[in-house]
Amino acid sequence: MSMFETLGRYGAAIRQAHDRNKARRILNSLPPEIQKDIGWPVSPRSSEKASLTTAIWNAAR
Repeated sequence: MSMFETLGRYGAAIRQAHDRNKARRILNSLPPEIQKDIGWPVSPRSSEKASLTTAIWNAAR
């Protein structure tokens, strides 16, 4: 396998990961009603995320 084939595969993997993360961000930005309609797990709101993060940090101490 040449160096260029290896670099091409690496670039393709990065591109696929970027596209996957972009799609995930777009789906997470949809309103909860639409997320539920399409079967996407509804993400917690930012205040819920903050309280969850605080609880995790406090539990780790």
